[in-house]
Amino acid sequence: MLYRPFENRLNIHLAEHQLYRAQWSILYYFATIGPTTLVELSHYMSVEKPTVTRTINRLEELGYVEHIPGKDKREKRMQLSELGRHVYNDVRVTIDRFEQESLKGISEDEQNEAIRIMGEIQKNIAR
Repeated sequence: MLYRPFENRLNIHLAEHQLYRAQWSILYYFATIGPTTLVELSHYMSVEKPTVTRTINRLEELGYVEHIPGKDKREKRMQLSELGRHVYNDVRVTIDRFEQESLKGISEDEQNEAIRIMGEIQKNIAR
């Protein structure tokens, strides 16, 4: 009951920047974690590698991500490009505003408890 409305509203806000949630998730990962492989991204997003590859290809076409040389030539490491960092920072402002609107009336303690509970649920599902 919460996921779909949240996802739909998030996509409306992301559309202002010509992005979708899956693309945003990858930009967010690169901005917070740093360079990574497609396999690591697929694990993070809990999707198959071909799905990540399609999304990465689109972000690469847009100039938001770039390849970086790795030790193993078979390994495809990617990172945010300079343009990607600028786009991330612009979109971050929109996302922060959306998150603040979504959490209006919920105290910080309540938010932290919800995060803790969701973490427990995630661990139980992953078993």
